[in-house]
Amino acid sequence: MSPSTKPAIRKQRGVALITAILMVALATILAVDIAYRGYLDQRRTMTTLALDQSYQLALGAEAWAADTLAQDYKDNPKVTSFAQKWATPIPPIPVDGGEIQGQLEDMGGRFNLNNLAETDPKKRDAYIKQFKNLLAILQLEPEWADKLVDWIDSDSNPTYPDGGEDDAYSSLQPPYLTANVTITRVSELLALKGFGLERFRRLEPFVSALPPGTPINLCTAPGAVLDSFGSALRQFSLDAKFLARQRTSACFPEPKDLQTALSASSEEESKRVADPKIASTTSNNFRATIVVTLGSFEFTLYSHLLRSPTGDSTAAVFRSFGTD
Repeated sequence: MSPSTKPAIRKQRGVALITAILMVALATILAVDIAYRGYLDQRRTMTTLALDQSYQLALGAEAWAADTLAQDYKDNPKVTSFAQKWATPIPPIPVDGGEIQGQLEDMGGRFNLNNLAETDPKKRDAYIKQFKNLLAILQLEPEWADKLVDWIDSDSNPTYPDGGEDDAYSSLQPPYLTANVTITRVSELLALKGFGLERFRRLEPFVSALPPGTPINLCTAPGAVLDSFGSALRQFSLDAKFLARQRTSACFPEPKDLQTALSASSEEESKRVADPKIASTTSNNFRATIVVTLGSFEFTLYSHLLRSPTGDSTAAVFRSFGTD
């Protein structure tokens, strides 16, 4: 072999070595990609299976809650109170690979925002006044009552003095219009211009979005909602422990108890509580919150349960997953 051919051979060997290294690198990349895709497919399959299992388990807990509501109605059709079985949370129940737990909340014990859509002006004004009382108790601006009225009423006339119709929202980015229909979720409050998440979190535990005309269940209403019936009433919201103690074995307050508390300041407000369409001791609207844990997977089902007036059936009006 001549000296001139040696550099060419070394060059060819170098090219072959680089080619081999590239092939190994490409094979490694391909193997890693295949393994990663396989891992993702496996995780997707496991997540889909866990989601399906969790949903079925949650539906089972929902049916259990419906049976409990039916039994409570059978035991006492005239009262829905914290002394009944529905008010006891479902303790963590072991299932294959995890656990399930949940609780029921009486949505009838909250102020129904859709009552602000009342067509009778006198009744609507009373509801607006009550909602403003609730806002004041929670240290929120009363102007949101007028703004919400304009959001859900069917006309395009701004409510005096703080309302806002389409013109208040069409200039926003992005622009939108008022709904002009009753709301289906309390979270629609966040659509009000400038309302914000902080106000929503403060108000949300005290309000609901039920059919217009649904009365408030005094047996389960929070202290702030009870006090909202009177402009100067604060006794229930200031002593939450007393209210809780009174409710351990029976309904409290009953309409006559609240009437007595209101009569000292306003005869009109006292008479209003006597109306069964305004205040009641029963409720048929409940929210079930069911949490299913399977390994590291957690699934939350929110279900609005409507019990029939005769108590013989309970159906899920709507369901949502992850967030209410």
